[in-house]
Parts: sequence; C-alpha cells; structure tokens
Amino acid sequence: MSQLTEVARLRLNPRKVFYGWWLVGVSGSVMVISTTPMFHAMGLWFVALEHHFKWNRTQLSLAFAFTRIEGGILGPIEGYLVDRFGTRRLVFIGMTIMGVGWILFSQIQNITVFGWVLRDLWMFYLVYMIIALGQGLGSWLPLMTMLNNWFNRHRAKAMGFSNSVSRIGTLALIPAIAWAIDPRFDRIGWEKTVVIIGLVVLVAVFPLTKLIRNRPEDYGLLPDGDKPQEPVTDQATGQSATRSRTDDQDFTLRQALMTPSFWLISVGHGFTSMILIAMMAHLAPMMDDRGYSLQTSAFVITAYTAVSMLFQIIGGFVGDRVPKRYALFVFTWIQASGVFLLTFGAASLPVAYGFALLFGIGFGGRNPLTVSIRVEYFGRKSFGKIMGISQVPMNILLLSAPVYAGFIRDTTGDYTLAFAPLAAINMLGGLLFLFALPPKLK
Repeated sequence: MSQLTEVARLRLNPRKVFYGWWLVGVSGSVMVISTTPMFHAMGLWFVALEHHFKWNRTQLSLAFAFTRIEGGILGPIEGYLVDRFGTRRLVFIGMTIMGVGWILFSQIQNITVFGWVLRDLWMFYLVYMIIALGQGLGSWLPLMTMLNNWFNRHRAKAMGFSNSVSRIGTLALIPAIAWAIDPRFDRIGWEKTVVIIGLVVLVAVFPLTKLIRNRPEDYGLLPDGDKPQEPVTDQATGQSATRSRTDDQDFTLRQALMTPSFWLISVGHGFTSMILIAMMAHLAPMMDDRGYSLQTSAFVITAYTAVSMLFQIIGGFVGDRVPKRYALFVFTWIQASGVFLLTFGAASLPVAYGFALLFGIGFGGRNPLTVSIRVEYFGRKSFGKIMGISQVPMNILLLSAPVYAGFIRDTTGDYTLAFAPLAAINMLGGLLFLFALPPKLK
C-alpha cells in the first residue's frame, strides 16, 4: 500500500475512530504472546523444569539474571534502534527471534560443540537469553514508544487499556500453560508446549506488524486525534505554516540524564519491579512447596492478573487527572502490602487470594504510570533513547531479585527472608517516585 493511500485511509475524520486507539489493541495483542509466556508464566516453567532436570531454585533463577545482564547491555541499543527505525521493524525482528527461541527451548539437552560438552542447564540459559533478546527488541520498549507518539493528553489511559488487553490474553494463557506442563500429569508436556508457543508467535508476527504505524505525523494526523490549528503567517518570511499541538517539552538524552528526576524514576522503577520479578519467578515454586498443584498456582496468578487488568485502566485514568508521582507512591505501597500479607500470613488459599487482590491493584495501577511519567517529564522526541538508558540501572537491580530469592529458599528452606526485604525495597521505590519532581527544560 502506497504512502498516499495510507494517508488517505488514516486521514482525520470525525466519524471514524482515531487510529491510535486501534494501535492500543494491536500493542496489547503483541504483548500477550511476547510477555505472558516468558514473564507471567516464568514460575510455571521453573516448576516443570525443576521436576524434569532436578535443578535447584538458584540455578533456575540465574536464567532470568542472565537476561537482565543482556537487557542492561542492549537496552540503550534497543532505544536507539526504535528511535532510528521505528516500532514496526523492531517488532517484526524481535518476534521472529522470539518464535525461533521458543522452538529451540524444546531441544534443551547436553550437546557437543567443537569437542566441548554444553550441559543442558547452560543450553537453558542460552535459549532463554535468545527469547529475552526477541522480547526486548519486539515488545515493551518499541510498543510504548509507539503509544507515546500517538497520545499526549490520553497517554496514561492508552497505556492502561493496552496493558489490559494483554492481561485478557494472560487470563486464558496462564491456566492453559499450567494445564499443559503440570509435571504431576501426563498431558502435552513442556517440550511440545514451547514448540506450540513458538509457532503461534511466528504465525502472528506478519499480520500484527502490518497494522503497526510508527507516528501519527507520518499520516497527516496529530496525537490524540487533534485537529491542526489554524494556519499562521511567519512574520519574517511571510510564508504560512500550520502550528501543531503538543503538550510535551522535549529533552535530549543528555539533558534528561542531568536531571535528578531521571535517576529517581529509574531507580524507583527498578526497586518496585524487583519484587514483581521475584514473585513471577517464585510464586508457583513457593506454592508447590506448600503442597498446592501447579493449576492452583496458575489460578492465583490469574487472579492477580485479572485484578491488574482492571487497575491498568483505573491507573491510567488516575494518572491523567492527578500528579503521577503521587499515584505511583500509593500503588507501589499497595503492591508491597500484598507481598507482606503473603509472606507473614497463614499458608492458606484465602491469604493467597488476598495477596492476589492487593498485588494486582498495586501492580496494575502503577504499570502504565511508570512509562507515561517519563514522557510527561522528558517528551516524545528522544523517548526510546531515554528509556533505553533508563533500563540499565533497572536491569542491574532486577537481575539480583530472583537469584536472591532462589538462594534464600535453597539455604533456609522457605521464602520469608527473601520476600520481606524485597517488599521493603518496593516501599522505598515508592518514596523515590514521590520525590521525582517535574524537571524544567532550560
């Protein structure tokens, strides 16, 4: 389809839905198949692999640590690439790599390369990093950059709706994956399940990326579906021009790095995500320790996912109406309270579902705000680069959380001394958000 045809089809029309809202659904659909199997189902894979290979929790958790090392190195590169080449290309490349990675996952075994025996555990680490590379290139960062380009005033709502769309898919995928790979039953098994996931990703990549549009200005549109303002005359040249609307102040990467808010937000985001990553990796193994089936663990994960789906939207609406740093403080402390309940409450299902309620409110409410606050503070123009550099301190913090939790469990036999300190760090992250004042562009 030619550029002229695209412009004609997407041209502003009051009787049609602004195309940015269609992209909200597209981005949510991409995140369903890219983030749910890797992140939300992480603990499910850990249980299945632990039973199959007899690896301990520390060994399993190192897989995620290696992906964060990779993400810390590649984050700035990914930010540059998305600003340079756009979301569509990055999503196509990333999802293709991810699909191949999931298929390779099924082939984890001891292999000999140039006379060296590569053990199955190291094969697992290598394959998981390939999947993480595809996810990093083709999911969260480029999709959030795209939504930032298409929305100004409704940015937090758009991100909230997008994440809620992804959670709808997660509600179905998590129980399905748990049913398929539960080691206590002879069903599909984890080897065939990862092949199915890989094929779904490879089949879906082309039609989804065909729908992606990088920037509204490329098609004669403005963010939020706004109409261009009336033509104005340049006093110096006498030529007419159309003034576009924007609510952002655009920082360069260097200018953003010089502000305290950049570092407060980056470290605060890392602190509040450490417990999230630890719970994704170790909630199912912890419930396995307490005698619950993998399917029951999946229902608890599904419960906090369902709650977070609703609060993604609520958080988006709140973030467009009150200062985002206040909302982030409240939601992150609610998230921490859920972890404290799970850690110190009775080992019962009511407590587990109480955790799911509080954790879902906090995680869901803060999720769209951690991204939209960066664009509100630093603008759209260099968002990919700013976000990519911001991921470096975040990934340094995140790589330690699941490994720490796994090591504490292997050493002490339970997760109390792992989750309680991480929940306290989560609360400190909320305070850092609160102190992140809006910067002024000099």
